[in-house]
Amino acid sequence: MAKKALITGITGQDGSYLAELLLSKGYEVHGIIRRASTFNTGRLDGIYSDPHASHTRLFLHYGDLSDGSALARLLDKLKPDEVYNLAAQSHVRVSFDCPEYTTDITATGTIRLLEAIREAGLKPRFYQASSSEMFGLVQEVPQTEKTPFYPRSPYGCAKVYSHWITVNYRESYGLHASNGILFNHESPRRGETFVTRKITRALAHIQAGLQEKLYLGNLDAKRDWGYAKEYVEAMWLMLQQEKPDDYVIATNETHSIREFLDVAFDHVGLDWKKYVEIDPRYYRPAEVELLIGDSSKAKRQLGWEPKTKFNELVKLMVDADLKLLKDHREGRIKMTG
Repeated sequence: MAKKALITGITGQDGSYLAELLLSKGYEVHGIIRRASTFNTGRLDGIYSDPHASHTRLFLHYGDLSDGSALARLLDKLKPDEVYNLAAQSHVRVSFDCPEYTTDITATGTIRLLEAIREAGLKPRFYQASSSEMFGLVQEVPQTEKTPFYPRSPYGCAKVYSHWITVNYRESYGLHASNGILFNHESPRRGETFVTRKITRALAHIQAGLQEKLYLGNLDAKRDWGYAKEYVEAMWLMLQQEKPDDYVIATNETHSIREFLDVAFDHVGLDWKKYVEIDPRYYRPAEVELLIGDSSKAKRQLGWEPKTKFNELVKLMVDADLKLLKDHREGRIKMTG
């Protein structure tokens, strides 16, 4: 009988890649989506167009991490073998503008989900999406599972709560619950307001003559950037272990936003300094200057390590946005022709 998994945040970057991975392993996959006036399932289109019909094992349910009773009813109905909590208000800059909402979804949403599992009397294996933003003002370099947290945003603070409440439920109720402390992970499916995708999308428009300037904030911030498609495999591996644990998932390399711009614009033969301008609106009230993760524990215990290097990832994202714009323009021409 196929394993059954429930994914919160299935319509996001990580959720869509995880759904594809689990379907490829024969799972029956259930996802929670929020009701919206527009379709928000675009990242799942590849599954629905799968000629091997894996979409017949994908089921979407309306729900929200702000609604504990609905979560409890769904869990009682599905009785999943694995639960992956990926849903969050996940934009760091936005968390300063919407701190209460960020806390309600990113922090309190996790306890609602854990309580719904407990009250339903279920014992699924549970994955919590922790974040490198929990390290914030870093206390050591590189960061490991033992590095103290020092979050620098409402988002980071909310993720710290979710991390520790997951540990608490593991130790209090014997739940097979693991935290994946994922450092920045990008892909062509990254949201367009995140800096990496903002850059690659703007670059495609600049090259096509549709945009003149790209406005950014702090170019000196350094991040540990990996490929999201590979990172979701680490999530799955954590839940296949005999014992639950917490793992840093990272590349152990750090690169600045300037370096990202260098590689991206050079890939199409442009000089980013002619197009990029600094806009103070994009500065954060408290900045995280440097993140670099040590994922040696994940390599040792899970057999996981990153394969896609920084330069390769940047070029992959640029090429995807160039193609996306080309397809869109050709499609529009065909529709209006």
